[in-house]
Amino acid sequence: MPRKIGLPVTLKMRHDAHYVESLTSYSGAAIGRMLPIEKIRPNPDQPRKALGDLTELANSIREKGVLEPLLVRYVPREDTYYIISGERRYHAARAVGLRELPCIEKIADDAETLELALIENLQRKDLTPFEEAEGLSRLAEQFAYTHEDIAKKIGRARSSITETLSLLNIPIAIRRRCLEKGITSKSLLLQIARQPNEKKMAEMVQRIVQGRLTREEVRQQRREEKTSGPRPQPFLFSFVPEDESFRLRVQFRKAHVSRDELIAALRSVLVALEQEGAQADSAVA
Repeated sequence: MPRKIGLPVTLKMRHDAHYVESLTSYSGAAIGRMLPIEKIRPNPDQPRKALGDLTELANSIREKGVLEPLLVRYVPREDTYYIISGERRYHAARAVGLRELPCIEKIADDAETLELALIENLQRKDLTPFEEAEGLSRLAEQFAYTHEDIAKKIGRARSSITETLSLLNIPIAIRRRCLEKGITSKSLLLQIARQPNEKKMAEMVQRIVQGRLTREEVRQQRREEKTSGPRPQPFLFSFVPEDESFRLRVQFRKAHVSRDELIAALRSVLVALEQEGAQADSAVA
């Protein structure tokens, strides 16, 4: 019989310095709750195609439960919650027989769902360059996003978006060979994509496999590796009360912030407001 396990009673949903806060800071209220696992479904547009080995994650969930909530959206016409982020946790939890999962319900349309799924995977570095390119391509084609729009949405330079999308110029058969041979360096793949035709691309893949790149090709790879790193996103905390009477957003300069740092920042705001109020009262008196 499936077990009714989500979060152990001694633990709370973990959010400290994690991407979930930045994901839930998008427009639309977010609500945390335990949901029946049979009401949750994988995202059919999930950018990540391969989930990898779930054995270690399943063992951890069997022992400690799910410590990190899934991000989901509710689709009323199907009475179903679709996963935005957390599919590995979902599949591992099903494998060990859990009946409920801790989830954050997010109000999001199709475009925002794809954005959030992309951001989650990009921050975790879970996508292959080809999966990333396919996800960005869907944003451009299905939702008419420009390269500049995509860059702003996911916190990348526009040139990085254009370069990543150029990987789709590589024919599918050559993409498969690259993955089979472990060629996943974006800088190398960009050099393959720049070849004038499919034959030249295949020849370059063969040279990479055999370790026969020219000196200029090696230098070009090193130059691109130095300049193609993702730009870290600033940490963003967002809070919306149940009545949605206001929205509080606090953005930090750095990418990772602990709970203690967040609490200290909020307290400093309260202190500043109280001091301003006291000064105003004394001026009136």
